[in-house]
Amino acid sequence: MTTVTTTDASALQHQIAVLVDRAEITGLIDRYLLSLDTLPGGGGFDDDWARGLFTEDVVITSPVGRHRGIAGLPESERATMAKFERTLHLGSNYLIGLDGDRATVRWNALMTHVHLASTQAARGAEPGGHFDVGGTFTGEVVRTADGWRFRSLDIRAVWTSGQGPLVLTPKAEETLRRVGAQAA
Repeated sequence: MTTVTTTDASALQHQIAVLVDRAEITGLIDRYLLSLDTLPGGGGFDDDWARGLFTEDVVITSPVGRHRGIAGLPESERATMAKFERTLHLGSNYLIGLDGDRATVRWNALMTHVHLASTQAARGAEPGGHFDVGGTFTGEVVRTADGWRFRSLDIRAVWTSGQGPLVLTPKAEETLRRVGAQAA
């Protein structure tokens, strides 16, 4: 029979706690990426979405800009994602550096953004065109009373393929929607 000492049990408890933290942080990353792809038209980007992923003082930096604080984050994300008909974000190679109630995170991502039919029509292109990005995400997560949340997130494009979204005035976007609806 093997005897387990208090030291062995304590070390085992620590290892289990580390594994649980890593699993919860990986789950946070996966929930974030999946949320970008499963909220058609950006309709699900609301305060519950933001509070389930981010701290109140979050700072997010990406190729489309910088956002500080949770206030206005759902609207900002909704506006960004509304430029596309649908998206697919795949994350891999998660690196998690645990340090008590905080951790650094880094992962690679492949992101496919299928253009709106109106974008393709404005370009004189067939529907279904897409803009692909290979990039990295780095940031900090912290343990809160509600679980792990992003405190910072930096999204960087390493490479792109295809044309990015059209950046239009609201009036131009409305005109394209009308033209697209008439053509359909």
